[in-house]
Amino acid sequence: MSPKPKSKTKTIGAVDELTFEQAFQELEEIVHRLEEGRLSLDESLALFERGQALAARCGALLDNAELKVRQLTPKEGGYELEDFEGAEA
Repeated sequence: MSPKPKSKTKTIGAVDELTFEQAFQELEEIVHRLEEGRLSLDESLALFERGQALAARCGALLDNAELKVRQLTPKEGGYELEDFEGAEA
């Protein structure tokens, strides 16, 4: 029996420890491998599950960044949080 080929996608640790850039890069690699279609069903499912976790991590990091990209604007009697773009509702 020949040994299994090593995964081309690096597992850089737990998904919740990755930076946005690391998670996004790994997600791109997974998408590429899945699109090639040369994987077994088990390998495809494992990569799909990892990709789902990476996509959720990227989404959470983007949501967190959006919260930080706000500015305080002077308002009568204090300050108000306003979207960075200054968009008015």
